[in-house]
Amino acid sequence: MKIQILKVIMTVLGFTATAQTAEEYFNKGLLKAELNEIKEAITNFTKAVEINPNHDEAYNYLGLLKAELNDYNGSIAGFTKVIEIDPNFDNVYYNRGCMKAELKDYEGAIVDYTNAIKIKPNNTSNYYNRGYAKAELKDYQGAIKDYTKSIELDPNKSEAYSNRGLSKAALNDYQGAIADYTKTIEIEPNAFSTFYSRGLAKINLKDDYGSIADNTKVIELDPNNAKAYLNRGYSKNNLKNFKGAIADYTKSLEIDPNHAPAYYNRALSKYFLGDKDSACKDARKAQGLGLNVSRFINTECN
Repeated sequence: MKIQILKVIMTVLGFTATAQTAEEYFNKGLLKAELNEIKEAITNFTKAVEINPNHDEAYNYLGLLKAELNDYNGSIAGFTKVIEIDPNFDNVYYNRGCMKAELKDYEGAIVDYTNAIKIKPNNTSNYYNRGYAKAELKDYQGAIKDYTKSIELDPNKSEAYSNRGLSKAALNDYQGAIADYTKTIEIEPNAFSTFYSRGLAKINLKDDYGSIADNTKVIELDPNNAKAYLNRGYSKNNLKNFKGAIADYTKSLEIDPNHAPAYYNRALSKYFLGDKDSACKDARKAQGLGLNVSRFINTECN
């Protein structure tokens, strides 16, 4: 998930003679940032805080711009200085939480998002990102609660429905997951990844016709999605459409020639059609790619 940083627009106010040089560097930094000259902007903002160590706006820009360069630790350091100077600075806890999430420090991110919620309890992104961090820690119940609050604050936040669906699926609540995926699709009709997730949930509910429909939509929107062909083939196999399953597995392998499950699944469909030699060839290929199918090979191919 791409985590978006909320940027803050600054207004330069009056300043004392002591801080004038810091403000000059700060203003140069703003100009360089506007021109997308990120490294030059960082140099100027760094000069500003060297002269005025309490320049929270300059530290904030250092945090934002270092994030642009994927220097997440440097970004965190900038936001931390802002918090030391002004704990209520707009969006700073949220932004630092985003950087911690980028570094997979989800526990630290949750602490920051929680502080952001204390300051802005009606900001949907604070709850959404905290939910994402909780899901990464497998706290799916906590994630669902946060996604639900995010949806209450913004009923059209499609990604909150989609991610809540993923958390419900992780708890084996496939009906609940499907309801959330369906809501996502209502908001974003071309969200192929959500069709894919809904198709998986339908497989788990043994709704193979529904899964075929969803994976067909994925393929329509993303023709090179090997996993969609694999899953559609799986459902066709379940419905005893073995030739259709083989065609889908073959297409999946054209896109991803090293996907062992596609070889093994195709082997099973071929076996059910009585093509034992070809089935064994596929099974051995799957085994060679690291999938343990020795039981099938030992039973059917010797």
